[in-house]
Amino acid sequence: MMRMTVLASGSKGNSAVVSSSHTRILVDAGLSCRELMRRMKAAGEDPYALNAVIITHEHADHVSGLPVLARKLNIPVYFTEGTHRAWVRQMTPRTTMSYKQWLEKTRLEKEARLEAQALAHQIAATAVEDRPDDHFFANDVDVDAVDATTDPEGALQAAAAEDLCEDLPAETKVSLTDNPSYLPAVEYFQAGKQLCIGDIDVLPFTIPHDAADPCGFVFQSEGLRIGFATDLGYVPPNVKLALKNCDILLLESNHDLEMLRDGPYPWSVKQRVLSRVGHLSNAAAAEFLTRDYDGGARYVVLAHLSESNNMPELARLAAEQALGNHPSLLGNRVLLADQSAPMEPICL
Repeated sequence: MMRMTVLASGSKGNSAVVSSSHTRILVDAGLSCRELMRRMKAAGEDPYALNAVIITHEHADHVSGLPVLARKLNIPVYFTEGTHRAWVRQMTPRTTMSYKQWLEKTRLEKEARLEAQALAHQIAATAVEDRPDDHFFANDVDVDAVDATTDPEGALQAAAAEDLCEDLPAETKVSLTDNPSYLPAVEYFQAGKQLCIGDIDVLPFTIPHDAADPCGFVFQSEGLRIGFATDLGYVPPNVKLALKNCDILLLESNHDLEMLRDGPYPWSVKQRVLSRVGHLSNAAAAEFLTRDYDGGARYVVLAHLSESNNMPELARLAAEQALGNHPSLLGNRVLLADQSAPMEPICL
């Protein structure tokens, strides 16, 4: 048994739950923690039964509720390393300071570094004096007496720096304990390399989008496959290959070309959406369904519809016409993922 529940899909937030008999994975967390949990409960999904979160890319509509949710549920988060680094940079507060403040901060950091080094040497010298023999090695220092870390000197330096920073102006303070990007556990994966989360096999594949290291996924368990492919400017060969033999296919159908061109977005944003690292149009999704889709899915879910540049009826019509051109594909059921409410769970 496998189940997919789309909690939200669109430019204001994206998230879905993929489940097997024993494992539940949240794909992206693009709504607030409160709203994600509310929608999971409304759809009959127990948020406290989640085993992990896996992230496609670091854009806000896919990660805005991530840190609070992961900490609240105490579950691991799976990223590519590039996506995690980009997300941490987004979460790290940026501070500005005058040149005078920067000089003072640099002086204090240097003093803290020298003080920490002197303290570390003093501890080492004390350890030597206390030994009954003359043989001393660096790993003989009792690290636990200083700090439970593999870098005691670095820990002392950090502690001293934090103490000294108390004298800095408020706008230049950097708390070494407040970390907005803290997560209970982080696991890395690589596109093209399969990983296992519980009894679900996950195949990540690279997608063309303007993010650090964006991925789509195929989730497989008990002989069933669920494919996720949104936020891609076009459908390259690796994506076409990954999406074969899916039982559920979630595919982006972001915009109607004429509505986007005539719509309210600035021209620079229109160019981004239309680019090969932007979003898939209704026409491009229909072209994939006509030429490259193998027809194996019981359900085709159209996702990430733009509220400004698309209409559900247009997206559905384009997909159904594409499938209708192949009589063998008429058994596919076309569904639309919504931005404002969770879909009914799809169970296989």
